[in-house]
Amino acid sequence: MLVAFSVTPLGAGEEVGALVAEAVRVVRASGLPHRTDAMFTTVEGEWDEVMAVVKAAAEAVAARAPRVSLVLKADLRPGVTDALTAKVESVERHLAGG
Repeated sequence: MLVAFSVTPLGAGEEVGALVAEAVRVVRASGLPHRTDAMFTTVEGEWDEVMAVVKAAAEAVAARAPRVSLVLKADLRPGVTDALTAKVESVERHLAGG
């Protein structure tokens, strides 16, 4: 499965980059395939392992912020691996006319 999620610290001031970095640090330490962009971090793996990473990332931010907002979107497709890369490659092929 793929899970794209965003953890936003609330009540911690306007500069939240350091707190968001704590969430990303958890994802990177997980060893699961992942990609971070300006809006979301996407993680790929099995249900339990991905959800454990999302929970740990939210908890890492919650340890330093009085409130946390969590948004997530999941793509559950049994038997598919490397979707994190394959989905983007498919779109790029279409853009190239292939």
